[in-house]
Amino acid sequence: MDPTTAVKIAQMGADAIGMVFAESPRRIAPELARAITDILPPWVAAVGVFVNEDPDVINRVVEKSRIGYVQLHGDEDPDVVARICAPCIKAFRVRNEQWLDEVSHWAAAVSAPSNLAAVLLDAYAPDVRGGSGRQFNWDMVADARAAGALAGIDPIILAGGLDSSCVSRAIDLVQPWAVDVASGVESSPGAKDLLKVEDFIRATQEGDELRTNFWL
Repeated sequence: MDPTTAVKIAQMGADAIGMVFAESPRRIAPELARAITDILPPWVAAVGVFVNEDPDVINRVVEKSRIGYVQLHGDEDPDVVARICAPCIKAFRVRNEQWLDEVSHWAAAVSAPSNLAAVLLDAYAPDVRGGSGRQFNWDMVADARAAGALAGIDPIILAGGLDSSCVSRAIDLVQPWAVDVASGVESSPGAKDLLKVEDFIRATQEGDELRTNFWL
């Protein structure tokens, strides 16, 4: 991701731009992230992705890069949320029917719930933390929502194997607050394909309306 690409994606209608600060082909330096946040429109959120990073390091990156949200994509303890100086999004990799208990117990243990902005649900992959291009069984989330079992963990961001061919159906089924995409709009890891981005954003508008005011 570079500043020019980020601005083009924002102009296409993206509500947030993600920047990876963990070990990954998509990893960028805080200095580059700052160059991106400096020119993003004020209504587009900048989200930094971290995996099992020390909260003090995260806070230094937040200060240097001026990202607005921190996405925790590792095995972080709930008490970490209170130690981070930006609103947090906690990612969980959904593997089986126990996902809801895991997420609910984790969220209930957060000592600073006002700093937990959202929960992100991604597909489980044994070899990578995210960006695998895999989907999980979205029906599990839809069933939980229909049963009224998502109290305490909404808003939900949906990730995992999304692209323009399936995101509309995913929105209709899961009713998330937002969707998160990486490999589904790339030509290679870290290289965004702007035609795929355009198709993806258009496809999100064909499903139920996303509650994008979440980012305001």
